[in-house]
Amino acid sequence: MDMEYLFYFLAFIFGSLIGSFLNVVIYRYNTGLTLLGRSFCFSCNKQLTWTELFPVFSFLALRGKCRFCKSKISWQYTIVETLMGLLSALIFWRLGGMSAFLNRVTSARVDLEWFLFVAFLFIVFGLLLAVSVYDFKHKIIPDNWVYTFAAVAFLRLVFLPGTFMFTPGLWDLLAGPALALPFALLWVVSEGRWMGLGDAKLSLGLGWFLGIKAGITAIVLAFWLGAIFGVALLAVDRLAKSSIFHRRTTMKSELPFAPFLILGLLLVFFIPEVMNYVTVWMY
Repeated sequence: MDMEYLFYFLAFIFGSLIGSFLNVVIYRYNTGLTLLGRSFCFSCNKQLTWTELFPVFSFLALRGKCRFCKSKISWQYTIVETLMGLLSALIFWRLGGMSAFLNRVTSARVDLEWFLFVAFLFIVFGLLLAVSVYDFKHKIIPDNWVYTFAAVAFLRLVFLPGTFMFTPGLWDLLAGPALALPFALLWVVSEGRWMGLGDAKLSLGLGWFLGIKAGITAIVLAFWLGAIFGVALLAVDRLAKSSIFHRRTTMKSELPFAPFLILGLLLVFFIPEVMNYVTVWMY
């Protein structure tokens, strides 16, 4: 196997392990369970061994069923593990791949800022993936998760300015509140019917993470993607004459917006050129 492919495969495995932990966080959040206990089957309460907990591969080996009671295992487990694995590989790709990593590891002087930036990205994308899944399932964005995202994004802006593609200025410090304010106003005016306050809190961190220009692009993409998904959902629902979410989908159906905000953020971060295309379409 080519060493570059092996490097990304190992990055995927590393990310999927983080994804396995994220599943524990998502499932146990607000249930009274701590993160310290051993993993167990929610149907039969049997403790799981490490062979049943290896990300992605254990799910496939067990054919999506508990080894003890044969109850179905939620696809969320392998989806979250796979997505975090892909994000891990994309992080290293975005930062220069194997050569960049080896240069930092083998150089005489450790590039502390680079490794702090890598850790920062894993924290941010892990948080955002957890927020997306939780909001998609429960239509709620946990406050402590988005506040943590906003805090680490602001700290990066202050202490790791060299990791930006641009030199952060005053507008980038104001980007968080500037992007959050319209969502907050929509929430106030509609009394929560049009937009949840959690989207404003998420936009606070989004602005500090991307800056004002890229942040606006991510929000525009989020609205476009949300609209496309909503229309597609209506079309599928009408054709199938059944509801994907166990109830009829209508124009008044509630869709979680956080996953689209986060998808917009990811597109802008990993494909900066998308900003040019969005600008052309807007003007």
